[in-house]
Amino acid sequence: MVTRPILPLWAALVSAALGGLALTTAFPALGWWPMAFVGVVLGLVPLIGRRAWSAVLVGLVFGLAFYLVNVSFTARYLGPVPWLALSTLEALLMAVGAVPITLAYRWLPRVRDGAWARLVALPALVAALWVLREQVIGTWPYGGFPWGRVGISQADSPLASVSSWVGVAGLSFLMVMLCASGIEWVRLRRLRDVRTVVAPALIAVLLLALPQFPTTDAGTMRVGAAQGNGPTGYFDQRSRNEVLNAQLAASAPLFGEDLDVLLWPEGGVDSDPTQSAGTARVLDALSEEVEAPLIIAAVTQRGDEYFNSALLWEAGSDNPVDVYDKRHPVPFGEYVPNRPLYRFFAPDLIDLIQREYTPGTAPPFFDVNGVGVGLAICFDVIYDDVAWDGALEGAEIFMFQTNNADFRGTDENLQQLAFARMRAVETGRSVVNISTVGTSQIIAPDGTEIAGIAADTAGHMLADVPLRTGLTPAVLLGGAIQVLLTAGGAIVLVVCGVVGRRRSPRGDAKTPVP
Repeated sequence: MVTRPILPLWAALVSAALGGLALTTAFPALGWWPMAFVGVVLGLVPLIGRRAWSAVLVGLVFGLAFYLVNVSFTARYLGPVPWLALSTLEALLMAVGAVPITLAYRWLPRVRDGAWARLVALPALVAALWVLREQVIGTWPYGGFPWGRVGISQADSPLASVSSWVGVAGLSFLMVMLCASGIEWVRLRRLRDVRTVVAPALIAVLLLALPQFPTTDAGTMRVGAAQGNGPTGYFDQRSRNEVLNAQLAASAPLFGEDLDVLLWPEGGVDSDPTQSAGTARVLDALSEEVEAPLIIAAVTQRGDEYFNSALLWEAGSDNPVDVYDKRHPVPFGEYVPNRPLYRFFAPDLIDLIQREYTPGTAPPFFDVNGVGVGLAICFDVIYDDVAWDGALEGAEIFMFQTNNADFRGTDENLQQLAFARMRAVETGRSVVNISTVGTSQIIAPDGTEIAGIAADTAGHMLADVPLRTGLTPAVLLGGAIQVLLTAGGAIVLVVCGVVGRRRSPRGDAKTPVP
């Protein structure tokens, strides 16, 4: 059988552009989560029947339409060069990843072309290859940029609970499979045959009806968190310790409250307390004032290396009780890979990045007076391994520290907050997400908001935050699910290509799929 394109190339490019834009609207600030399905359908239809190079073009248009809007926040202060570079790179990876998908539409029907294959096997293969593309984008190059995964768009939808079973990758898989199965149901032109709608209907029911995996109540932790709204942006003018003083002012209403821990954001301390005795004394005094340990964040130096660090601080300790260093420093933000090469093209931008942060190796976990606290610093939250490792270490609650000051006035803070909400649902744990400038939230294990502070506002949060024990299938099996989907999709595609080549396609050319 020969699969012919459904759309001429010009119409395919229009569909791809509309699909990328539709998918963007599923993410905050708009958050129209059903549009993710519209975007995926409009992205898949133009790939059906395409040859490799035209598939690359379709994928590139889809990727540009999506990323140029979705990550436009990167141009807020640094101008168009980082925005265009990142968007183009991600779109190129999306374009290359479109080729296996279009090959699946071409090759699998040569091996098997019954209704079951069209409605189940082909959609499953297409969805697995979509997830493979998301995983490649999320891991390469320089650690990848897993921003804009389809599953993350469902942070505020009823489908979010599915992530507690299969993780974000599994949720992406099921969403894309539903879209692909629906496309094949229409293409079969057997709409009156009730049997043909069973497959897409079952996937839809699974997505909508699967409850969140239950974790076990382990009491509460009384958490205070302060958002100082200080001058923490890269280009903000500031005086010595101005950020520290802003955080102290925001924390003052918590003095005299009964706290188990006080949480500050990334960048909340503008000097290294492991090197500055004065800053250490301030933190000691603050811990004494609130009668609780502190989880703060600062740039720390050990030898010639710099780290973006979370520090567990207790009164009288003079040094942190425990340290977690950010596992995934941001390339071209916190370090410059291949600096001589990139400096040749953009010396002014590259020279802005003076420090080279070293990736941390410690588990993302603190023991705070017997309570396990999982950690993530800023973009750490977008990487699955950080949340999973924290839960596996024994986290009963997560505390995420971030600094969104370089993206004021954009959707970046809300998009990152969507990751935090998904991590809550995925792990079945509460999340306290504190930013220097907002938006900050305390998030319940089911993803709902317990408390919050709006962007560009100094303030604090105080709540008895639920603790949970027990591991969700997503935490226990998430890595295996990713390997199964990505490696399995690649292997099945290769097998289809090999087996299909042994069968002469010429004899099938008279019966094209519409």
